[in-house]
Amino acid sequence: MGKNQLIRREYFAIRRKIIANMTSESWETIPHAGGNYEPDVTEFWEAYVKLRQIPKWKGITSNTLLLYVIIQGLKVCPELNGHITFRCKSANGKVDFYQNIDISVPMSLPVGGTMPITIHGCEKMDLRELKDAIINIRKRMKKTNFTEVMYQAALDNTLRLFKRGRFDIVLARLWGAMVGEGRVPRLKGPAKRRYYAIPKANRLTKRDIEQGTITVSNFGSLYHSAYITPTLLEIIPPQICVIGIGGLTERPGIVPLANGERKITPRKYIPFSLLLDHRALDYSDLVPFMKRLDEIFAHPEDLQKWL
Repeated sequence: MGKNQLIRREYFAIRRKIIANMTSESWETIPHAGGNYEPDVTEFWEAYVKLRQIPKWKGITSNTLLLYVIIQGLKVCPELNGHITFRCKSANGKVDFYQNIDISVPMSLPVGGTMPITIHGCEKMDLRELKDAIINIRKRMKKTNFTEVMYQAALDNTLRLFKRGRFDIVLARLWGAMVGEGRVPRLKGPAKRRYYAIPKANRLTKRDIEQGTITVSNFGSLYHSAYITPTLLEIIPPQICVIGIGGLTERPGIVPLANGERKITPRKYIPFSLLLDHRALDYSDLVPFMKRLDEIFAHPEDLQKWL
């Protein structure tokens, strides 16, 4: 067997380090459970497509619309919106459920790759305010040095580990960030002063990439020409739930008729992947969330009230 021919070698930059650390901790510590929920959205989607022709609906993307739908589900199902603390040796644990809905949404970065960005206070937003919040984030991205903001967020996390006495992890992280091929390049001198002179309102800060209360990932936005259904997603500690959105699909569906008969006709579906931390939640905890989404998709006329 011949020797492998190396094309290139890429050492982990800080974005990859953060993601690798979060996902490793997720699969090492969290017992994932969940499944796919695939509602019929035919009339709902048709109503949305018509409303997009109205000027006041300009800029309301399908991503924003589905995120808003999920927020409505979380309002009636706060059990999915929380953080867990658990000690395996003693089996002692607690879950803090939150009224504020701070959603971490993986977004494409101007420098390439994706990173979860947190939209704070979603429970208070109407559809237009949610759209404006997302536009504002993308605007601030353009003036953000992502190495700097990720370094600050990672440093905060490392300091929390230090306070918990995890000196082994702290020392290993500091060594990995400052020495050798894994060293994180930081701004220095005039370049650093110029960057931090940018008002925080005009750039992302560590608050924008800190842990939200729940993560929502839209797989369907990655490749619109393909039907993709998310299956395995990482629950990012200390969150207890992650929701994945798949691509809009069209396939035969059974529709009841007024005379009691049924017919097969083309229908539209959106797959949602709902993953739970089984230490904190059971499948029954998903029911109120799914019922609320069923209500929304069954009454497309209510869309007109959202703006």
